[in-house]
Amino acid sequence: MMSETGMVSRVLLVDDDAAVREALAQTLELADLEPLLAGSFIEAKDHIGAGFEGVVLSDIRMPGRDGFFLLDHTLKTDPELPVILLTGEGDIPMAVDAMKRGAFGFLEKPCKGTELLPVLERALKTRALVLENRRLKAQLESGDPAARMIFGRSEQSQALRRRVRQVAGTGAEVLVTGAPGAGISKVAEVIHLSSRQAQRPFVKRASAALSVAALEGAFQEALGGSLYLDEITQLPGDTQFALSEVLERQPGARLIAGSAAAPEEAVDAGRFSPDLFYRLDVMRVHIPALSERPEDIPVMFRQYVAQAAEQAGLAAPEVTPDHVAWLMARDWPGNARALMSAAMRFVLSGGEGEAEEQSDLGLAEQMAQIEKSLLVAALRRHEGRAGAAAEALKLPRKTFYDKLAKYALKPGEYR
Repeated sequence: MMSETGMVSRVLLVDDDAAVREALAQTLELADLEPLLAGSFIEAKDHIGAGFEGVVLSDIRMPGRDGFFLLDHTLKTDPELPVILLTGEGDIPMAVDAMKRGAFGFLEKPCKGTELLPVLERALKTRALVLENRRLKAQLESGDPAARMIFGRSEQSQALRRRVRQVAGTGAEVLVTGAPGAGISKVAEVIHLSSRQAQRPFVKRASAALSVAALEGAFQEALGGSLYLDEITQLPGDTQFALSEVLERQPGARLIAGSAAAPEEAVDAGRFSPDLFYRLDVMRVHIPALSERPEDIPVMFRQYVAQAAEQAGLAAPEVTPDHVAWLMARDWPGNARALMSAAMRFVLSGGEGEAEEQSDLGLAEQMAQIEKSLLVAALRRHEGRAGAAAEALKLPRKTFYDKLAKYALKPGEYR
């Protein structure tokens, strides 16, 4: 199964000896892996496929179709699905043959956990990377800018992509809001690229000090395309009035406005035109902060690492589980922009960018911070409804309330 950190943990365990199967399964479960048990190739083959989120661990000597047959079948189905073979024979030529035929690893039975688990860990990391690269390639080939440019697997990220596609098809003015660093201008560009105006210009202007003449010039430059005005609430009063008039006519370009500040507060304070706000607010796209979707942090970080490595012409360093734990233990008030900067430092330092800061917290403290962040995110998503949050996290209610008490979290504060 693909976890929130992008790792896979499923192991298809194939052995005709039930006692051996059960013993190995127990070893895997103690290591927080998910064994799928099969007593033969016939039982195992239905699990083997290009989308299998795991690896294969198989005995070689089995009645009927043996481990070598299973290996050949697996590699024909998916050449990048790791297969680790076990044998009790201690046969060196057999091991050499297994590796030549494409086995990921070869171990002798009886196999100690200290020997087996490191090999499985490498295989699972390899499989996770393969699946992630395939997913990214599919997005790139899909021609869907929302899937290609808006990262994350959480419910909030999926909802954001759906909303972007929805508003892009309308042709109406759009207001994009979010916390500082959330990527407002990027989402505005995705809306443009997802629209009928995608082949026409996408023009960006800062709203602060934008004159009426400059506004009219920007609309002309964006003719047939989209004009993005950043921090729309900072638009001067006379330019706000001129913008309202332009929108009443046929402006010739679609307006997409962005605001990291709450536009409602600017309206209440008299700094922003209510009529202009209400017109833009008909089509609003809100970008959730990273604190509301911590499960997206590892996914987004890996994307930014890949981008930074390509820009710098360097090999992308491995993002280890310890680094993922450190990432998720942080609050990230700077949102995507801060995460992107961290990824660049990580690449330029060869994976050592945050090593000293990582060492400040022990594993237990890091895991506690991750657990707390996931609880807070669930409460926010479900507006303080504890029952719904517990169900979303697949926790018994008593366990959920015990964890809330542990971190002094009160559901009522999130309503």
